[in-house]
Amino acid sequence: MEEYNSVNLFNPAQGSVVTIGTFDGVHIGHKAILEQVVSAAKANGLSSVLLTFFPHPRMVLQNDSSIKMINTLDEKKDLLDQIGVDHMVVHPFTREFSRMTAMEYVRDILVEKLQAKKVIIGYDHRFGRNRVADINDLREFGSLYNFEVIEIGAQQLDEVSVSSTKIRNALNSGDITTANRYLGYKFSLSGQVVQGHGRGREMDFPTANLQLDQPYKIVPAHGVYLTQSRIDGTLRYGLTSIGTNPTFDGDQQSIETYFLDFKQDLYQQNIDLQFVAFLRDEQRFESAQELITAIKGDEAKARKIIEQNDPMAL
Repeated sequence: MEEYNSVNLFNPAQGSVVTIGTFDGVHIGHKAILEQVVSAAKANGLSSVLLTFFPHPRMVLQNDSSIKMINTLDEKKDLLDQIGVDHMVVHPFTREFSRMTAMEYVRDILVEKLQAKKVIIGYDHRFGRNRVADINDLREFGSLYNFEVIEIGAQQLDEVSVSSTKIRNALNSGDITTANRYLGYKFSLSGQVVQGHGRGREMDFPTANLQLDQPYKIVPAHGVYLTQSRIDGTLRYGLTSIGTNPTFDGDQQSIETYFLDFKQDLYQQNIDLQFVAFLRDEQRFESAQELITAIKGDEAKARKIIEQNDPMAL
């Protein structure tokens, strides 16, 4: 799949079937819509295109930096590639762009730049300056510019919305099982391993401290999780602690992973943590020894889960 950082860089050799939206999470509901786009493109000898925008409009128009996304753009690209989408066009969302009229948006973006022959969109899609235009206006533009508008059913669209909400709520409460079920894959965090305080090593539980690739990525609730990561081609399981290290009076959130049966130095390496299960809430212990005892309990619980699901890993 090809990715473009602006509609101005997209120059299709043929017409396209376009869908538009954030598609954050690319979950099982999104997948059904995107498969419809891919199928329609193949049936008509066209390219399948997702038009999305970055930053999120609320980040620009409302200066809201609190918005957290289920996927980074790189993760979204990989997921779209698996589905078979030909092109992801990520157009910069700016105040100037938000002032485009509906006519300008359709004529200059959908028709001229994307060469849309079919647009697959939800009934509640709004576009143009102040979001005044809707799917009925889009159909009128379709008649004018010779492209077909295919409406995503209200029920299907509502299911997509509910799924996204449930995923966010699940992650915010540490319910990895529910989040993964709606995603259709394991939620993950990616980043570089950086220097920490070294407390884990002092307790004989050396940890890899993850610095996230993107600050806008949603992080699950504080607690301890069973995670997995592929390191040098080998699947490794680990205990990932998300929190502020209250036992040591910490005040900054950290993401630390103790990999089971693994002692290799991972500093400066990039790793991808896939979340398997929630083990326990974050706790403050009265001493380092109490924390060590708790970690041993976490490890025993994790090994039991691994043995049940992946016995060859132990």
